[in-house]
Amino acid sequence: MDKKITRHQGENHLGADRSAPYPVSRMAPSFDLVDLAKEIAQADKQIDLHLNGKLGIIADQIKQLQNQAQEILTQAQKDQILHRASCNFVRMPGKTYHLYEKSDGSKYFSMLSPEEWGKSCPNEFIGTYRLEADMSWTDINALEL
Repeated sequence: MDKKITRHQGENHLGADRSAPYPVSRMAPSFDLVDLAKEIAQADKQIDLHLNGKLGIIADQIKQLQNQAQEILTQAQKDQILHRASCNFVRMPGKTYHLYEKSDGSKYFSMLSPEEWGKSCPNEFIGTYRLEADMSWTDINALEL
């Protein structure tokens, strides 16, 4: 009777006992499937928390980038509108200009402020803007706030 009794299919573990995927000694703690399932569930929970935390940070960064992109687009639209306002002089970066609107809705720049016009200001004053070196416009009234 040289029959070898095996309890499992496959090869036996040949490495150190501490790295065995199953208990190799009667003194080793027994592996209970319920305990193993609890351990896996706990690991999954920790991974989910870690993953959700990182994804939350990325989502916040995306929202901030979207807000910045919206601000840039809004500013570009304002700059385009201001560049389309009529002007009877050469616009120079660093100079301040005053925007007025005629009764027909057309806008134009003037070098004269409403104070310089006094009561004889012919049109509605919109705002004062400085042309920057990058050809963008800065609202002077917004800077004073």
